[in-house]
Amino acid sequence: QVQLVQSGGGLVQAGGSLRLSCAASGSIGSINAMGWYRQAPGKQRELVAALTGGNIRNYADSVKGRFTISRDNAKNTVYLQMSGLKTEDTAVYYCKADSSTWSAWGQGTQVTVSS
Repeated sequence: QVQLVQSGGGLVQAGGSLRLSCAASGSIGSINAMGWYRQAPGKQRELVAALTGGNIRNYADSVKGRFTISRDNAKNTVYLQMSGLKTEDTAVYYCKADSSTWSAWGQGTQVTVSS
């Protein structure tokens, strides 16, 4: 399995930007895809952005054009660049790694967007 350690997040005003990082260690070679999810209070966890091994990016409709998922293979790190943040983006954000046999989650990081 892998261990995922997240960093970034915090408090930002609407319209601002933040970058989240997710550093992976362990069985990195078995990872097929990585993604970012978020969970707002009282809501289900939802997929925000995903990056597959074929370098295909998928985004939730609500973040298209504002968020970008990317990775740095040399650093074993996946990023989520968030721009044009809205109050409705406020949530705990989690990174996730998937292999053919397991999934692993990061510890979560709070993103709060103030109006």
